[in-house]
Amino acid sequence: MPHILETARLRLREFTLSDTNFIIELVNSPGWLQFIGDKNIKTAEQATAYLENGPLESYRQNGFGLSLVERREDGEAIGMCGIIKRDSLENPDIGFAFLPGYYRNGYAYEIASATLDYAQNQLALHKIAPITLPTNLRSIKLLEKLGLSFVKTIILPGSKEKLLLYSN
Repeated sequence: MPHILETARLRLREFTLSDTNFIIELVNSPGWLQFIGDKNIKTAEQATAYLENGPLESYRQNGFGLSLVERREDGEAIGMCGIIKRDSLENPDIGFAFLPGYYRNGYAYEIASATLDYAQNQLALHKIAPITLPTNLRSIKLLEKLGLSFVKTIILPGSKEKLLLYSN
């Protein structure tokens, strides 16, 4: 499968339906559940539906979406990163999530930085405006390290949850 981009240690590639086991593991990890929420994905069928209606649909509609992050050295799937077009936001968002065993290795910064560069230079998406929970301090730190700045607090339609909106 062709890769969207490569960094010194990582590759980013589109998800396929063969990634269901990885999706089940990632979306049920403690960080995901705490900061993104329980997506009720426990079975291969539910993971397939998530992939079909999420990343794969985004690739078809937008030409981009959340993608699988793997280590170059061994092809190990360690997380996801990508650009997301949300109906409720004016500008595309960058999203990232990693399995807990891969925290604190600089992987998130490495792939998110390359993904931002790809979005701006290959996809011509010059304004990226991510959202995060005020309690997600690691995400906030990463967004700021990427050169993004806090803009305002927002509440998405149909939600009561306050989110921090950042932008470049």
